[in-house]
Amino acid sequence: MEAQTPRARRTWSAFGNVRKMPSEYEIVTHDTNYTLRKGRAAALEQNPSSPANLWILTYRDKSPLALDDWQVWRDPDELTYRRYVTVQDEQEAVTRRLVDEYSNAGHDKTHSSQWRTTLATLFAPQRYATHAVQLAHAYLGQMSPSPYITNCAAYAAADMLRRASLVCYRTRELQRAWPDAGFGANERKIWEAEPGWQDTRKALELALAAYDWGECFTAVNLVLRPTLDDILIRQLAEVARANGDELTWLLLGNLDIDAQRCRRWSASLARQAVEGRPENVATFKRWIDRWTPRADAAAAGLARLLQTLPSTGRPAAQIVAEASAARQRVLEDALIVAAAN
Repeated sequence: MEAQTPRARRTWSAFGNVRKMPSEYEIVTHDTNYTLRKGRAAALEQNPSSPANLWILTYRDKSPLALDDWQVWRDPDELTYRRYVTVQDEQEAVTRRLVDEYSNAGHDKTHSSQWRTTLATLFAPQRYATHAVQLAHAYLGQMSPSPYITNCAAYAAADMLRRASLVCYRTRELQRAWPDAGFGANERKIWEAEPGWQDTRKALELALAAYDWGECFTAVNLVLRPTLDDILIRQLAEVARANGDELTWLLLGNLDIDAQRCRRWSASLARQAVEGRPENVATFKRWIDRWTPRADAAAAGLARLLQTLPSTGRPAAQIVAEASAARQRVLEDALIVAAAN
């Protein structure tokens, strides 16, 4: 009997002639953005000249940030929805155990009046800043030119919802421990009137009007969020520990895992854009030059609060310098700026 030659294994046609089996991550992500389906006259199934189609055409398809094929990029963490939910469920289990343990020990009652003021001024109002970033990530997910980017932006928006929920939960706990300290009552007033927050508020509200998807990505993911996260997550956590608030230190450290993941995929995406089309460097730098002064002004305002409010603070100049260095590391990883000597 003549031996049969085994048939070569085929990949999915959607991936082209790549001669490899797609991963689970690629199978559930590739070509899933319905506004990017090939052979259609417009992004949405309506008149090509409709306002929605013209919006996508203007702010996505004709963006100065361009690449021949954005689908060549992959999330370095290769997150799928199933994996994301599993990972975040594990993180939430950690935070619940921490909160229960410290609550049972009466931890919140041990805070000094200065630290209570710090939490009321810098921690509790974070829900407004967090919600603004969440909205920006959601917009980026809607406007991004690849489903791989869409998913990352969606997970980043979910991360910010998780952060806002934790801030709100802790604000309520602090309100119960200190009913007269302003927790749960003064956050909006602080967000709208406290001088230390106003440059952050201005920068984030302007970012919500950065309609070009590339500028939105640059402003939020490469400039504002790395700067603000370094102060409101990492540095605030360190100051919390120095002031005897280990719970806040631990919870912010947990949230920093989400922030690090966002920095990884953001730098990776920008690096792909630079390597795939060197002209994108000039586009990135033009937007970075526009948004860096706003990020630095926001950092300076928050730094003054973090220096003056707690009994054990840190110099404002140091806070701003460390936040700027955190942003610089992201831009260096993205190959947009040269590493500092």
